Amino acid sequence: MVKMTMIARVTDGLPLAEGLDDGRDLRDAEMYKQQVKALFKNLSRGQNEASRMSIETGPYVFHYIIEGRVCYLTMCDRAYPKKLAFQYLEDLKNEFERVNGAQIETAARPYAFIKFGRSHFSLSFRDMMYLLILGCILLNFSLVLFLFEDTFIQKTKKLYQDTRTQRNIAKLNDELYEVHQIMTRNVQEVLGVGEKLDQVSEMSSRLTSESRIYADKAKDLNRQALIRKWAPVAIVLGVVFVVFWLKTKLW
Repeated sequence: MVKMTMIARVTDGLPLAEGLDDGRDLRDAEMYKQQVKALFKNLSRGQNEASRMSIETGPYVFHYIIEGRVCYLTMCDRAYPKKLAFQYLEDLKNEFERVNGAQIETAARPYAFIKFGRSHFSLSFRDMMYLLILGCILLNFSLVLFLFEDTFIQKTKKLYQDTRTQRNIAKLNDELYEVHQIMTRNVQEVLGVGEKLDQVSEMSSRLTSESRIYADKAKDLNRQALIRKWAPVAIVLGVVFVVFWLKTKLW
């Protein structure tokens, strides 16, 4: 199963997009995100890593591809087929290049392409709730549905979640797409954390400090996840309330 997806610019390690993940079903989610950021930083320093690689970390595996100075990375369960993981990344790469290719080099802030992986438009929690209530009152379900439309990363992730679907079985049997030659390494080997324990402490402190920079963005993601969870309930209650109110007025 796909657990996490991140896209970053290789030249400076700047995160460009990230799949929506509230982390509730993933233990030590922050630790794995810090490992990903450390990998992006290593790549930005010019380390000659392979353009395609699998990196084992605990019960999971990072799979990544680098193309056009952009790194596309996903974290999956170890049992998840390697071939599907890389085909998932290929799909993301093709769409990301098509939609944002001309703007990658000029992006100046983290998550500049937030619409590719998170909410389709950036609104405050209050504004989103206002539009949700307004949509219920006006019975404008198109407005409500637009608020919760999946992003491309989310849509693609859903397609690849179940390895038993006919679509994914066909991809696994595709002999033209081979992953046997893609190297698999250990995260300690890649990040060099097994050499000196003091380097581990230094890296951890630095990554923890950097993670605070994106704390507000993480909170927004959690709010959006809560909205997605409770929105159907709010919609049903809103519709029932409107119908009941109309009946009392008309009859």
